Amino acid sequence: MRGLIRELTLPVWRSLPWRALLASGAMALLLAAIPRMSDEPSAWLAVNLLRTAALVLALGLAFVLDDPARHTTAAVPVRRPVRAGLRLALVAPVLASWWTAALLLVPSSVRPPVGDITLEAGAAFALALAGATAAIRFTDQAEPGQAVAAGLLVLAILTPLLLPESWALFVAVGDKRWAAAHERWAVLLTGAAVVWGLCMPERIKHRSASPVLQ
Repeated sequence: MRGLIRELTLPVWRSLPWRALLASGAMALLLAAIPRMSDEPSAWLAVNLLRTAALVLALGLAFVLDDPARHTTAAVPVRRPVRAGLRLALVAPVLASWWTAALLLVPSSVRPPVGDITLEAGAAFALALAGATAAIRFTDQAEPGQAVAAGLLVLAILTPLLLPESWALFVAVGDKRWAAAHERWAVLLTGAAVVWGLCMPERIKHRSASPVLQ
């Protein structure tokens, strides 16, 4: 298996949607750098720009499972979780580097609590992966990234408008609801991770058709 994964690494690397990922990474860094352009940066602006940067990175991540050759690669003797896991393993260090750079670009005087804002980013990333994985499992689309990204963007816009104040997720640093909001972010992250895990295997009808190849 290790030898097969080594052989798959380069082709998978080449098949990753690097244009979407690089574009989202560049935009995220530009957003995070905006507070540095002000003589008196705002903590409120900084936290919301970081949230926007996390969303932009998540939108890029929504494309990570796009594979024009999906219906061809499904016939290789490697299970889908391994193939998808390899794609994510190749992207994860790049994503982590971009997020770290985005945090460091925000002036320390207005930088929100790193652990909490990273929890928010992690939940956004998990939602993007869960959506992409569900789309792959329940549809025959080879490249569902655009639809998943659109859905994630709509969700990000509507959530602050539709959630009651008692369930608020996007709160300001220092707000008395900050801790409770991040408990909800943790629940959201966990739920997205569960959906991702449940949707990772092939559908039963695929397994029954080609049990050896799945």
